[in-house]
Amino acid sequence: MASTRSSEAIDRLREFRAGWYDCLTSRKDALFELTDAVLSAPMITSLPYLSLEPVFRRSWGSLYDGLAAGRIDDDRVPELLVAAGPRDWPLTFAIDASTHPRPYAETSPGREWHHLSGPGGMDGGVPGWAWQHVTQLNLDHDSWVAPMDAVRVATGGPAQTLAAVGQIRALAGRLRAAGRAGRKLFVHDAGYDLAVLAYELHGEADVNGEHTAHCTDLPADTHHRLCGVHTVSGNDDIELLVRIRNDRLLYRDPPPREPGNAGRAGRPRRHGEPFSCARPDTHGKPDHQLTLHDELYGQVTVTAWDGLHPKLDKKDHFAHRAETPILSGTVICVQVERLPGGRRATPKPMWLFWSGQGIPDLERCWRSYLRRFDIEHYLKFLKSVLGWTHMALRHPEQAMRWTWTLLAAYTQLLLARHHAQDQRYPWERRHHRRLSPGRVRRDFPRLLITLGTPATPPKSSTAGPGRPKGRTSTPAPRHPALKKSA
Repeated sequence: MASTRSSEAIDRLREFRAGWYDCLTSRKDALFELTDAVLSAPMITSLPYLSLEPVFRRSWGSLYDGLAAGRIDDDRVPELLVAAGPRDWPLTFAIDASTHPRPYAETSPGREWHHLSGPGGMDGGVPGWAWQHVTQLNLDHDSWVAPMDAVRVATGGPAQTLAAVGQIRALAGRLRAAGRAGRKLFVHDAGYDLAVLAYELHGEADVNGEHTAHCTDLPADTHHRLCGVHTVSGNDDIELLVRIRNDRLLYRDPPPREPGNAGRAGRPRRHGEPFSCARPDTHGKPDHQLTLHDELYGQVTVTAWDGLHPKLDKKDHFAHRAETPILSGTVICVQVERLPGGRRATPKPMWLFWSGQGIPDLERCWRSYLRRFDIEHYLKFLKSVLGWTHMALRHPEQAMRWTWTLLAAYTQLLLARHHAQDQRYPWERRHHRRLSPGRVRRDFPRLLITLGTPATPPKSSTAGPGRPKGRTSTPAPRHPALKKSA
């Protein structure tokens, strides 16, 4: 059984490598061998040292030329990543942005000031680029994820959230085209605007039911113009899960208006009784509750209240509206008995906002959000092990090709995890469970001997003529880093 599974994994890995080679439309041999060099190098510090790997059969100039003048089909790569995703994993995805700092690259265009935590951060952020990644989550206790997509974004504010909306729509379409039916849950941290996500993907709730009796047969655009209710079709299989603050204030739907309104004039109420996460006396009886025992967290209690919506300000994304929309969803509270490792004796409850069709699966929601932190391990692996931010690339287009290269490299590690052998150091413990991405990468040079390469051998060539006589080089133009308006 194990040998059959290993053989299937190798076949899928060969298929992915052939598909990745087909996605490279220019300088494909250099870019493909660069991917193998990333998987083979003991340590990645800069691009020239990758050219010294035996799997990179070209000169170091070909490596730079591949990133500068190569071309990658940006539409086919996400489809290839979706096809390579594990079929036995749930359709649960995490979205997060990460900064590629370029503080001193004055000749690099498109830099903006982004937040950067840890060493290297500056007051007010750091100049550079940012990429937003989408990964499929594995609910097992390991650090593996499956990369699905990456785009360059401006972090913070509605722009980052709108980019996430576009990625969610695109990924959901690719999953449907690949035959991956089922409810797709997208998990976000508190930095994403839940109002923009819910409005763009699920539309506005009809609290008072004013349009139900009058506009049932109207087209969606006419319905929106007359009633001010934004409806979105085609996203019924998409669920959103966003973390909210512990002191967030939301509101219930208002009670139905009595016939005749008892002689009182004025418009119907839009907001009902308040629901404060910090005040248990405002919670009332929950609509759903789940209690279970977990090996790591002890007694876990998940409580949910339906029909709650935030009160929005008429600005930014909703400034063009005559009135702010009503975005109804479910608020979920997760309370655990303990945290792994005894980090805190009395952990605080975690509050989440769920938006989607029907009712939420409480066990899937709380476990999925805890596994969301695996995307942070994935981003750290890209940076510290695969050298995502180590390369001094001038243009963001080059950094995008480098990002696709690392996503393809990581996916090959994911596909090889059942076939790899543990090449542990003498001072390390044996792995009794699935190998980590770093352990699989140690064994990948051995696998490359079996896998082979579709890249063609380099052609013999002589040195070029060099710079034309009489031509002088001029300094590259300088580009200041852009500051976002407050």
